[in-house]
Amino acid sequence: MHCIRSSPLSIRLFRRVRFCLVTVREESTKCLSDSLEITQDESQEHGVAQKLLPRRKVCQQVLDHFDRQYTAELGSLWMSARLVLLNPDCWQYGVMLNRFTDVCELRTRLCELGYSSLFPQSDGVHPRHGSRGSPECFVQRAPVRLPAPRHERGHLKRYFLLNVASLLPVLALGVTEGESVLDMCSAPGGKAIAILQTTCPGFLHCNEVDTHRCDWLSKTLESYVPAAVMETVRVTNEDGRDFAHTHRGQYDKVLVDAPCSNDRSWLFTPSDHQGELWLKERRKLPELQAQLLRSALAAVRPGGAVVYSTCTLSQAENHAVVEAVLATCPWVEPEDLQEELANQVSEHFIFAPPLAPPGLLVIPERLGYTWGPMFLSRLRRTR
Repeated sequence: MHCIRSSPLSIRLFRRVRFCLVTVREESTKCLSDSLEITQDESQEHGVAQKLLPRRKVCQQVLDHFDRQYTAELGSLWMSARLVLLNPDCWQYGVMLNRFTDVCELRTRLCELGYSSLFPQSDGVHPRHGSRGSPECFVQRAPVRLPAPRHERGHLKRYFLLNVASLLPVLALGVTEGESVLDMCSAPGGKAIAILQTTCPGFLHCNEVDTHRCDWLSKTLESYVPAAVMETVRVTNEDGRDFAHTHRGQYDKVLVDAPCSNDRSWLFTPSDHQGELWLKERRKLPELQAQLLRSALAAVRPGGAVVYSTCTLSQAENHAVVEAVLATCPWVEPEDLQEELANQVSEHFIFAPPLAPPGLLVIPERLGYTWGPMFLSRLRRTR
């Protein structure tokens, strides 16, 4: 397949991102300083004439709650994570290329802009994750964000923007060609797309309990996956807790990217009232998460694997959930991902010190390492 030398779309993309890259490089040394918004008096004092862009407001109730909990659980790691989470301008965005489209020109442009491959094709992240088993994803140390790909009628989108820590559960799942896979809490669809970028499963079941999010999931898949491949994909709107009875032992691999108290978004809850409601709901999440994980372990065949993941730092929703499930499922064994996965990608991610039961926790830590939060744990059904 020949690369297209240039096109109006690629030229516009290149110019726009090049401008953003220059701007970010000039500002990146400042973006992790003070997270407080500059007031009108301060801006006049410093001679700032232009109108300041609106800054997302932090919900103080949620922040206070996080400060108490995460200081106790993470110690000094929370202070660096806190600084990153409070500064969205510093967040990095990975670019996952869509192998079902012609990305030759885009790949070249990204390299010209200083992006590098997250999983170099010459390196084997894991025996199952070599050049054919890893999604092609590019990252940039600076917090540069490409424009979101536009929908073009009759054409698939060429790339997907994401927090690349969300690819780790997909790599840990290790899907191989022909396997039957369940993505139990699939919306908005990023991990399902990543699975399809790594291999060709025999069957990919994408489920989402929320009706609106299920529609969103369907549209996302249609934007990235060709019709021929979609014949092996099924989208359903079911309660994941029911799979223990309705789909018992049917899958080789199951991913449970569980509903959680998403630390990145919850910090910017639009009102104190909403923040209070979410914090009340947070106390109920571990029970739901454990129910979903138990259901997944029943839905996977003996010998199959389940990966449990969240995008929160909370021990109650991470290690404690896995520990509670293991206590009631003697036919399940946890698997250590430190050597297999964490050590192989430590160049790009900061991991918290390991706890028992085994699991990996990615902590956003400083400029160039702002990926996460992301927790993942892999469990094997032995019988």
